[in-house]
Amino acid sequence: MGKYDRGLTAYHGGAAAEEIVARTYGAAGYAVLKRRWRGQGGEIDLILGRNDVTIFVEVKKSVTFASAITQLRPRQIARLCASAEDYMGSHAHVGAVECRFDVALVDGAGQVEIIENAFA
Repeated sequence: MGKYDRGLTAYHGGAAAEEIVARTYGAAGYAVLKRRWRGQGGEIDLILGRNDVTIFVEVKKSVTFASAITQLRPRQIARLCASAEDYMGSHAHVGAVECRFDVALVDGAGQVEIIENAFA
């Protein structure tokens, strides 16, 4: 398998994981506001809303939840926060009073574990 094929497989695996997570949040009453939104700091996988709360979600997929969480590094967290600030500044009409950062882990079986307010 070449580099292109591995990249394509990773892209589709990530997109599938994001879809599973979006459905999980949707079942809990959240609306998807944006997918793969790109701001000053980088990309945010999912931006969700419910009532007056905006949730920024980073999706991590791996064979196990434990290995998925190890993929999140401090530098990436800083970029996510910068992009979220950019989003909130440019989407003031959303009316959100509160925001939080969740990390959604997806394992090899497609199971989801959500860590709410993961950066607090």
